[in-house]
Amino acid sequence: MIHFDSVSKIYNGNCAALEDINLRIKAKEFISLAGPSGAGKSTLLKLLICEEKPTQGKVFLDKQNLSLVKPKDLPAIRRKIGMVFQDFRLLANRTIYENVAFAMEVVGGTNDEIKQDVPQVLDVVGLADKAEYFPNHLSGGEKQRVAIARALIHRPSVILADEPTGNLDLLNTWDIVKLLLKINELGTTIILATHNREVINNLGRRVITLDKGKLIRDEEKGRYIL
Repeated sequence: MIHFDSVSKIYNGNCAALEDINLRIKAKEFISLAGPSGAGKSTLLKLLICEEKPTQGKVFLDKQNLSLVKPKDLPAIRRKIGMVFQDFRLLANRTIYENVAFAMEVVGGTNDEIKQDVPQVLDVVGLADKAEYFPNHLSGGEKQRVAIARALIHRPSVILADEPTGNLDLLNTWDIVKLLLKINELGTTIILATHNREVINNLGRRVITLDKGKLIRDEEKGRYIL
């Protein structure tokens, strides 16, 4: 499903954010992408959403070379990949329902589609009863659930979660991790980028560890042991 073929990303001529990455991720896997800050985790995710292009090598999604994607085709690629960030990125002046609906509006979703899909995805993330709330009425964990709902709304085949629990307390951290596991069980590939050792070691899933731009470990049911 996802294939990094000898991928390097060099910034400013000599700063290697990623160096000779070879990696395959199968459909419906749950991956923990581990490593300290600056290891290259976010760069790897940016290559998948075509926010960056590799300096060397190729990145494939469903056998499509992402380096060759034309600007007009980027929206279609990004509908296949839901993105969740540490800082939520919600629209403060819109309700929870409207925040999720907006993701459909920008790609031309019809009113009927929005009315059908938004309540369904809010139910999946456990926020059906808070559709008319505004973000400032929610806890940090609930805000992240909204962000996950927004990432889910296009029924992506992959969700990339970039430090999604970085701003959350322990209880909300595990609520979000459990939600990602639930979404994975429904058939969505999850790539969870985090340096939270406790989360990674308790998941018992495949762990890909980066350090200084290099892939140093790839283990089924691995641990974060840097």
